[in-house]
Amino acid sequence: MKRRALLFFPALSGLAGCLRGGRRRLNVFHWSNYIAPETLPRFESETGIQVRLATYESNEEMLARVLSGNSGWDVVFPSNYFIRPMRELGLLERLDRARLARLGDLEPRFQQPSWDPRLEFCVPLHWGSSGILANPRLAPVPQRYADLWELRYARRITMLDDPAEVYGAALKKLRLPLNAHAPAELREAHREALRQKPLLRAYLNAEARDLMAAGELAACQTWATTAQQAISAAPHLRFVHPEEGFALYADCGVVLRESKRKELAHVFLDYLLRADVAAEVASATCTATAVRTARARLPEEVLAMETLFPPGETLERGEWFEPLPPESQRLRDRLWTELKSS
Repeated sequence: MKRRALLFFPALSGLAGCLRGGRRRLNVFHWSNYIAPETLPRFESETGIQVRLATYESNEEMLARVLSGNSGWDVVFPSNYFIRPMRELGLLERLDRARLARLGDLEPRFQQPSWDPRLEFCVPLHWGSSGILANPRLAPVPQRYADLWELRYARRITMLDDPAEVYGAALKKLRLPLNAHAPAELREAHREALRQKPLLRAYLNAEARDLMAAGELAACQTWATTAQQAISAAPHLRFVHPEEGFALYADCGVVLRESKRKELAHVFLDYLLRADVAAEVASATCTATAVRTARARLPEEVLAMETLFPPGETLERGEWFEPLPPESQRLRDRLWTELKSS
């Protein structure tokens, strides 16, 4: 089951009383496990801004919540390939760069990214890859996505509950580009996913981390951040960047157009760009930061994690997710619904 319930930060138990006292409030909707324990209390102490935090487990879940334009959230964190669709839907506020003094501290590749070349709508904060987390005590470690179609893993594997990732893996198995979007290519990937489904325990996101750490799965498709969190709990686990290729993504902070607290939202995003804060988050949550100035503050053991920071020859096999053309997106959405309901 997905963690769809609103998970409020422990420090917010006195929220109602604080608000009656006139404190400013910011509503933040974020991926789970992307905030360090000290991040929000320190922000609140330094700024006097009270943060209401809730978490989600997929881009689709986040988009469904904010699509009405009346969700109540101020700041959300879509992956890079959701930026353009959300902008086209009129959901995003254009950023006031004058209020984001630390944008120049981003790594060069994130200062002019393809999904928002002038950083008009988003602030890249974290990046990562997807691949295979395996338990070598239960089965041979898969090296390719194609291995996850083998009978020896039947009912002992999961795939991400994410259409881009599942169809992306099927496309890479077929030796096609990650962002292939011709109807024939998407339908071929769909047939591969249908062939694999009887072998799966489920489509899961964060929940697979705990199942892997507990020794209940032989392997799972997962994000590098989630994989490293599992490895930290169970060091015998191994993460593999598949030989056929794999997805790269960046999670970006945005201000929703519906927000009535846009100035506070900018204060929060600039705070997350601060070197000490970004390093703190990266260390605590096992994620790769997009903030260049934070790298020097990361412990050596974090920088040495190839799950998060793969070597250059491995990264060459990675492909950045791109948004699909509208007609291809509609087709993939329909195929995904068919896959989940079959």
